[in-house]
Amino acid sequence: MLSRLGNTPWFNPTLRTLVFGLALTPFLLIVQGVVTDALGPDPAEALMHRTGEWAMRLLVLVLAARPLAQWGWPRLFLYRRMLGLFVFFYVSLHLLVFAQVYVGWRGDILLEELVERPYVMVGFAAWLLLLPLAVTSTHAMRRRLGKRWKQLHRAIYAIALLATLHLLWLSRSDIGDAVVYGLLFALLLGWRVRHYWRRRRVSRPAAG
Repeated sequence: MLSRLGNTPWFNPTLRTLVFGLALTPFLLIVQGVVTDALGPDPAEALMHRTGEWAMRLLVLVLAARPLAQWGWPRLFLYRRMLGLFVFFYVSLHLLVFAQVYVGWRGDILLEELVERPYVMVGFAAWLLLLPLAVTSTHAMRRRLGKRWKQLHRAIYAIALLATLHLLWLSRSDIGDAVVYGLLFALLLGWRVRHYWRRRRVSRPAAG
């Protein structure tokens, strides 16, 4: 089913442009907030929060795309690659704000932050795992890598785990958002594991 989604009427330039515009809107609102000085008393904190928040939201959509397609709602699956690239975009913005405001582009301060603050190390590890996924997101790279492409892109679940740990450590006493995202990721991963083992049972030859 999923291999035939590209032939559905939902796969059209108009809808693609709409999805792109919706995913880009948070960035445009952030830029507007910077230009109009409307980010509140702590603009750096607001930038960190908003970029990280939208990266997490889009990551949930990317992971939810496959189960939703299996349940008869394929629209989101058609644009998961675009949404995945937007996850990388917002995480990269999150990292750039941190490098500019909290590190000042100094290597010694960055190393100190990585050692002393576990959530920085975990967040940076998530970005490092996202980088090869973004680089190999094209159709040409998928054809070139073959089966290895799927193996590589399964790292998205490790990224989800790291992102949840990052938010959990960062939240300290207010862990509500981290718990919600953690539960969502656990459910989506659980669905994937269950679906995998069901396919294994179906494809396994009968004994005798």
